[in-house]
Amino acid sequence: MSNSPSITGDDVSTVYPQVRKIAPSDLKDALSKGIADFKAIPSHLFFLGLIYPIVGVWLAVGNSPWLLVPLLVGYPLIGAFAALGFYEISRRRELGLDTTSTEYGIDPSWKHAFYAIRSHSIFSILSLGMLLLVTLTCWIFTAQALYTTFFGSAPPESLTQFLGDILNTPQGWKFIGYGTVAGFLFAAVTLSISVVSFPLLLDCDVEVPVAIFTSVKAVLGTMTLWGLIVALSLAAGFALLLVGLAVVIPILGHATWHLYRKTVDASALRKSRTGT
Repeated sequence: MSNSPSITGDDVSTVYPQVRKIAPSDLKDALSKGIADFKAIPSHLFFLGLIYPIVGVWLAVGNSPWLLVPLLVGYPLIGAFAALGFYEISRRRELGLDTTSTEYGIDPSWKHAFYAIRSHSIFSILSLGMLLLVTLTCWIFTAQALYTTFFGSAPPESLTQFLGDILNTPQGWKFIGYGTVAGFLFAAVTLSISVVSFPLLLDCDVEVPVAIFTSVKAVLGTMTLWGLIVALSLAAGFALLLVGLAVVIPILGHATWHLYRKTVDASALRKSRTGT
């Protein structure tokens, strides 16, 4: 799509960034750059990466046993927002902002990830983040409705009982089947509206609808394969008792920034930024 204006009012136009077609090799290169970012600043990324699984575990433990699986599966729905700090670190490395001695009197450190809150689009970023939280909430209610449909309103007494119910009964397999379909739909919607929205908002001064439209357009085609890569990577992180997420989340976050740069040409929208 070319950078063509869409008239929205008197002498007011909205310019949409160009979305490029990418190949599987671009996904591989984005992952390689994400790994390179992780290796270049491992202490920063590991510190931030731990936040995600720790909060995930806290959310899971603090709720009913049957909510454990929906929470673990659904928590990545807000991953694009949670990875905002990783986008910022990759952006700064790309611009060479963290390769010099000091900046604004602060030694280069993991603190630079929190520079994202100084973005000119912070309110748009927060509003899109709230949309993802709403999506996560809808997923939890959907999972609860499915559980009630197949097992009744009485919650399981323990996680062991819950796992036994869903793995050893016909109702449990139905719950897994319908839950998988519902989870896929929620994940597909979330990926579509967020995969490049947050990097675009961090990079340029655009409205949320423009960011979402650009993200949805970018998902069509090869970007769908990226969703599979993310799902498999997160599954591997979960399989390692969430500890793997401390590595997987930073790499995916940085790789997403590089994928955004490959997919979206925002040169017509990008404002000059000097270390904000």
